[in-house]
Amino acid sequence: MASPDTMTLFRVLTFLLFIRFSLLHGAIANTKHYIVYMGHHSHPNSKSVVRANHELLASVVGSLDGAQAAAIHHYSKTFQGFSAKLTPEQAQQLAESDGVVSVFKSKTKRLHTTHSWDFLAAIDSEHHYSHFPVDSKYSTIVGVVDSGVWPESASFSDKGWGPVPQKFKGECVSGENFTSANCNRKIIGARFHFKGFEVENGPLESFGEIFFRSARDSEGHGTHTASTIAGSVVPDVSFFGLAKGTARGGAPSARLAIYKACWFDLCSDADILAAFDDAIHDGVDVISLSLGPDPPQPSFFEDGLSIGAFHAFQKGIFVSASAGNSFFPRTACNIAPWILTVAASTLDRKFPTNVYLGNSIVLEGFSLNPLKMKGYYGLIAASAAAAPGIPSKNASFCKNNTLDSSLIKGKIVVCTLDEISDIRREKSLIVRQGGGVGMILVDPLVKDVGFQFVIPATLIGQEAAEELQEYIKAEKNPVAKISQSKTVLPTRPAPEVAVFSSAGPNVRNPDIIKPDITGPGVNILAAWSPVSTTPTAERSVNFNIISGTSMSCPHASALAAIVKSYRPYLSPAAIKSAIMTTAIVEDNTGHPIGRDPNGTQATPFDFGSGHINPVAALDPGLVYDFDSHDIIDFLCSNGASSLQLKNLTGDLIYCKNPPTPSYNFNYPSIGVSNLNGTLSVYRTVTYYGNGPTEYIACVDLPTGVNITVTPDKLRFTKIGQKKSFKLDLTPINSSNGSFVFGALRWSNGIQRVRSPIAINVA
Repeated sequence: MASPDTMTLFRVLTFLLFIRFSLLHGAIANTKHYIVYMGHHSHPNSKSVVRANHELLASVVGSLDGAQAAAIHHYSKTFQGFSAKLTPEQAQQLAESDGVVSVFKSKTKRLHTTHSWDFLAAIDSEHHYSHFPVDSKYSTIVGVVDSGVWPESASFSDKGWGPVPQKFKGECVSGENFTSANCNRKIIGARFHFKGFEVENGPLESFGEIFFRSARDSEGHGTHTASTIAGSVVPDVSFFGLAKGTARGGAPSARLAIYKACWFDLCSDADILAAFDDAIHDGVDVISLSLGPDPPQPSFFEDGLSIGAFHAFQKGIFVSASAGNSFFPRTACNIAPWILTVAASTLDRKFPTNVYLGNSIVLEGFSLNPLKMKGYYGLIAASAAAAPGIPSKNASFCKNNTLDSSLIKGKIVVCTLDEISDIRREKSLIVRQGGGVGMILVDPLVKDVGFQFVIPATLIGQEAAEELQEYIKAEKNPVAKISQSKTVLPTRPAPEVAVFSSAGPNVRNPDIIKPDITGPGVNILAAWSPVSTTPTAERSVNFNIISGTSMSCPHASALAAIVKSYRPYLSPAAIKSAIMTTAIVEDNTGHPIGRDPNGTQATPFDFGSGHINPVAALDPGLVYDFDSHDIIDFLCSNGASSLQLKNLTGDLIYCKNPPTPSYNFNYPSIGVSNLNGTLSVYRTVTYYGNGPTEYIACVDLPTGVNITVTPDKLRFTKIGQKKSFKLDLTPINSSNGSFVFGALRWSNGIQRVRSPIAINVA
């Protein structure tokens, strides 16, 4: 039997252990997932970087064992940093360390969810490459950071391909239902990252959805974007007969390296940064990201995508990213000037799904409806079919438990939107659940976007909705039939900026016009994961039609890959300039590009420099180039400290005093967000043409601003020659807090080099 002293000691030790556990548990419960970014490193290998990371982390968590347990990701291949579970106090301590650029919470980003290349009048791929040396024909490698890939898709066939380029240092990492055999000479690398996601959202298994803990795509999004960029030629493809034709990527001769960092449409900053670290090390030429943060855009030093893209730019890698699907001004994301920010626009193709009323009137509607409705069915407004106790207005939105099944059974139900962000597909599930046989959704804003539903359904605009309402009121027993969708092309006007496409001005620095460019992003057909059936209304398909800036970004990434293949000596900034300055700003009717849904004239805050023009981008004539030193000047003008810049670049850097104004950053577009008196803006162009030539300037003046260009003629005698010029801006009238727009065009009679101008006159 233990003595009283022994029992007392036991109780004391038990109490102390309880206190220690409580404190430890409290500390753990108070931790969040942070990224500790340390910029450039000079360590000899990844192992020494990881060791240094652990030592720094141990200085705040108390031990090396604790540091190893807290660390989630190590960034060690191309830049230094780590992600870890930290308390706010520990994060602050690390932020104050000399070797740290920034410490920020790992935030969640979202995925921005064939004929398109014919619409762009892209040169046939054989024409692109027929005169290239054999060893360079397949050299361009595009890294795709997304939800993975379905490697069995015909779009990723490598039939007739040569060996993998020797410059590629990546791997084909095995995982669930994915082995090295799933890579080939088209998909030459595949990696996946999930640790950040699980720390922030819980185990993948907890979501109760199909997934593969590997690079295999269970969502379809990554397969769609990768095949849009570089899918092989696949004949006779369609979505249940819609958009029938030959599917191919924009750069079908490019290789693909897959970096899966997104799960269930969500992507952790920490995982995205790990994907960048891998992709840069692996030797890709282009990195494409159809994802981004919710508005507002974080600062560049506190955003994993912006940080990763900066290091890619330093290594000569072009980065393009989607602008977002947030509809409104000031919501464009991925707006660092070293990233090509891509808006979305329409094609000259639509999928009408019309409504035939019992009085022989036909209402125009749109959707992706492969289902055939054999006859006419009764028609009822959802507002007239409210469940007991539910207001009619609430019932009109067709949400769960709002409809009386006895009233909608066997009928076509007319639903409306509660909010623009309503998930339209779910409304058809509710109607089907109550026994409804069809749905008409009144959706004036995005009626041209092809949504898919589990029952015959279509979207109609306001004018058609008013006709429908009159018919229902006038008829005792109104009936209707919803047609199967058809493919109609060419349609006019096209392109138009998509209603959902996020717009500028740039919230971080309005002197840099964002987005940069627009491309096809509405109703795009591309490869799909057959296990992803929720977006396809419970139908398993190998090719799918979806919309978003997620779809436009791959078009721009493909164009960058084509330009890189055609002119491998161009820098990422020069490729960006080639894409921007050759863009078109008129639709297929010869009028200025408009914006859905009303066709109002679009501005550079909608489409940047215009709509991508692949043929012209291959031969831009002049380019606006910039390098890492110019970016440093830009960051200085945005308040970066010398210590941040030293850690970012590895060099001791002092900002100029005064700093170079951001409106003088050598960007292909020209923005001045606060014109208060006469101002001079400077730019430098580099010539990439054949033989001597002379370019002459022409200015489309913004309302209330005079602009003169000096010199207004630029004479070039050889490739690579640089010439500088200035624009003197003189305000005439205030713009009352709004931007006014114009353009500068340099032309030699063959090439036209256009830069949009956006000015806010104080």
